[in-house]
Amino acid sequence: MENLVKTEFNVPTREQVSPTNQKIFDNLNKALGFVPNLYATIAYSENGLKKYLDYQNAKTSLSNKEKEAVNLIISQVNGCIYCQSAHTVLGKMNGFDDKQLLDIRKGQSENAKLNALVKLAADITKNRGNVSQENVEDFFAQGYTKENLVDLILQVSDKTAMNYLHNLTKVPVDFPVAESL
Repeated sequence: MENLVKTEFNVPTREQVSPTNQKIFDNLNKALGFVPNLYATIAYSENGLKKYLDYQNAKTSLSNKEKEAVNLIISQVNGCIYCQSAHTVLGKMNGFDDKQLLDIRKGQSENAKLNALVKLAADITKNRGNVSQENVEDFFAQGYTKENLVDLILQVSDKTAMNYLHNLTKVPVDFPVAESL
């Protein structure tokens, strides 16, 4: 039997990261009041935090509400409690109520357009892009465009990266923990 070494991922402090990342920590503290643990963990990489934040904050054809719906369903599919928790808070800030947030995490919405978005996002995530034609047709039938489809796939990649980072590192969740389904 091979001897497995367990690697602990402690959340790095400001003093433990590069000067570039220290500046980003300062900006996050000003903007959010704290540095989320998962962002701090990205700072193990000299360039990763800036690269990720630039990507996350890039313009998109999806509204903030649509992005949060996508973030929630992807985090649910990928089993990431950190991102489920963070995006439950952000979802509320973007106008969702508790029932709507739970419905989205279950892969549905009473709003037909949002329902098509959530179903396709879940399908993309579960099946690595090999989705059902029905979900694609419903997405377009609800008024979404090819630009929206590209931006949805980019949003899936953004959130999947963070889900994987947390699922691997298991850094503490520093948001109110999302309700279990």
